[in-house]
Amino acid sequence: MQTPHTHAMKLLEQAGLAVLRRTDPERAHGLALRALQAGIAPAPGLLTSDRLRCNVAGLTLPNPVGLAAGFDKNAEALLGLSRAGFGFVEVGAATPHPQPGNPRPRLFRLSEDRAAINRFGFNNDGMIAINERLATRPRDMVLGLNLGANKTSEDRAADFAQVLAHCGPHLDFATVNVSSPNTERLRDLQGKAALAALLEGVMQANADLAAPLPVFLKIAPDLDEGGLSDVAEVALAARVAGIIATNTTLSRDGVRSPEAREAGGLSGAPLFERSTRVLAKLARLTDGALPLIGVGGVGSAEQAYAKIRAGASAVQLYTALVYGGLTLVQEITTGLDRLLAADGHAHIADAVGTGIGDWT
Repeated sequence: MQTPHTHAMKLLEQAGLAVLRRTDPERAHGLALRALQAGIAPAPGLLTSDRLRCNVAGLTLPNPVGLAAGFDKNAEALLGLSRAGFGFVEVGAATPHPQPGNPRPRLFRLSEDRAAINRFGFNNDGMIAINERLATRPRDMVLGLNLGANKTSEDRAADFAQVLAHCGPHLDFATVNVSSPNTERLRDLQGKAALAALLEGVMQANADLAAPLPVFLKIAPDLDEGGLSDVAEVALAARVAGIIATNTTLSRDGVRSPEAREAGGLSGAPLFERSTRVLAKLARLTDGALPLIGVGGVGSAEQAYAKIRAGASAVQLYTALVYGGLTLVQEITTGLDRLLAADGHAHIADAVGTGIGDWT
């Protein structure tokens, strides 16, 4: 149900989005972040209900709709994001040392597919600058950091642990990102032995924190059956708090836009089916032992609900915001509440995994 105020906000936002869509994508992204910093972005505040409130890996969430990493790489818009209605927010990826990432252009808008391709390459200000911003974070949000590795690092596995050790005190959760396709050979760290060694170092750094955090593992949607099975086995053995499925894809299946030939990771609408299938397979493999966070192509309440029914305890979005704006957070959250009620679910946890069979 839209109030006159939310309707006006939506119209204003659509006008702003139309302008941004005529601007270079990376510049438009920067302008969106500045709008959040300046407090001129939609700010519905706390969006919650008895049905939507949930506990995921020890995190108490007002609702299960989160912001995926990559939107606010440098933790610059935390106040605006804390008021945007998300149940939880993930910033980063952060690496030990600042790095410029890949040369521009490195972000491409695939409008006819409601998708994007990026090859940023972990451009960020480095963990020291990012940690200074995390230190002044709003306390009334659930905030996580995506951990990355420097391109020139001699020991990438150690980079993840280093960022966690440095930034951990100001976080509610952390995510190990071994699934970005834009840092050469990073995805090799998803192999069984490499991943086990990497997670061992990260979990040790986590245990050394005064207050250890839930640590999630973010995986690629391009793993084959064997690779997925290995990841599940290693994640369970390492006692990570959960798995985020999935990052962007190298596949271009079903993409019509001419920009499809650009190198990088594809996100947005075309990723929905592939990432949801991986999510459901992972739900079968882990059999409820680990909470899963579903990400990839979520642009509506129906899609968020499909991810939850496929085994996700919570979802994240990012690319859909390019096309639907931040008011989409409120639309998805209220729509999800309605869909749960229609199916007779008193709590979101009751719906998790009820539709795995549709995807496997």
